Amino acid sequence: MDRKEEIRDAARQSFSILGYKATTMDHVAKAANVGKGTIYNFFRNKEELFQDIIAELLLEMKRKAESVMDDEQSLKENVHRSLVELLQYRKSHQLTVKLVYEAREIGTAAVKEALQNIESLILDYLKEKVIAAVAEGDIRQCDPEITAFMMLKLYTALIIDWEEGHEPLSKEKILHLFDDYVFKGLSPE
Repeated sequence: MDRKEEIRDAARQSFSILGYKATTMDHVAKAANVGKGTIYNFFRNKEELFQDIIAELLLEMKRKAESVMDDEQSLKENVHRSLVELLQYRKSHQLTVKLVYEAREIGTAAVKEALQNIESLILDYLKEKVIAAVAEGDIRQCDPEITAFMMLKLYTALIIDWEEGHEPLSKEKILHLFDDYVFKGLSPE
């Protein structure tokens, strides 16, 4: 592993454990077993290093969503599979858990921006799928941006928010609710 990757691994670990605000370049240097000056050979500052880690996270999330997509399945099934995959990832990935906590409890601007970038990636991905489904006649004409937003928020509510006070819903139950609340209303018939 090269120095830059060692630094990135150390930063990923520091951000995951300490959060963005509490992570310092000294922490990263110590975890990477390099001098602080070595980090500056690759990254101008903590913000740039953080953005690099977030860009990598976004790519990983996109790969996760694409890995469960199946061209033979309907929009409903593909959206369901990709959102379950993404939100389960968000719930279990140590960095995203720490970022969500930090944004809510501390309100760190850089973290809020990173989470907004994650949400924008998901929304853009869903919007593309909605546009394609409308073009193929799978769903009736709708506002793709609002539809994507509503889909994401419904899944977030059913997968993450619901579990704060209830037993987790099964994937099948979530798909059934998604079908009842969304797709029956978007049916072209």
